[in-house]
Amino acid sequence: MIEQTPAHRPISTPATPRQAALARAVVELEEYVARRGWDAPVGIFALVRTAAALARDPALAEALDDMALTDARHDPQALTVIEQEDLPAAADLEDLLGRIAWPESVDGAALAVERVALPPAAEREAAAIGDAEERMAFLNAHPDRQDVRMVVGVLRNGEAWCAIRSRTQDSSDRVVTGDVLVPGLIEALNATLD
Repeated sequence: MIEQTPAHRPISTPATPRQAALARAVVELEEYVARRGWDAPVGIFALVRTAAALARDPALAEALDDMALTDARHDPQALTVIEQEDLPAAADLEDLLGRIAWPESVDGAALAVERVALPPAAEREAAAIGDAEERMAFLNAHPDRQDVRMVVGVLRNGEAWCAIRSRTQDSSDRVVTGDVLVPGLIEALNATLD
């Protein structure tokens, strides 16, 4: 079970061992992405059950660190995160996710993306601006703007976990985690597993 630690502040608790493994993978992935710094491109990651992957290909053990191997021995749900490189060119995140399909050997997927968050009234005002450049200028200049990094992970059975870090509170102990923090991204990422 995920407990409140200096690494994150959960607002919900994983309901199953599978979701607990997903929560651990998402938290570790968020910490990995945070070390890269801000203003990073979208990251897409495959999630595979480590024990099952080792059963299919024992040579994989050479590529994994000791902690991953120990986790796999003790937890059949433990996940390995595999970053996807050379992503297809896409106009936006929706287009990118629409181009991704995972083989059955992939148990889940995760993404890391940065966004601007605004209060609901400001979001409605921004949505009403027809010109994309003008809308972006509005977003960048808004005094209540919050830059956030969202890491979302989903499994084929629909279970999800999220981690959100704000640029203004850029510290591991300020990361908020939970199962349904970003429902739109969860839905879009789930569609890549169909």
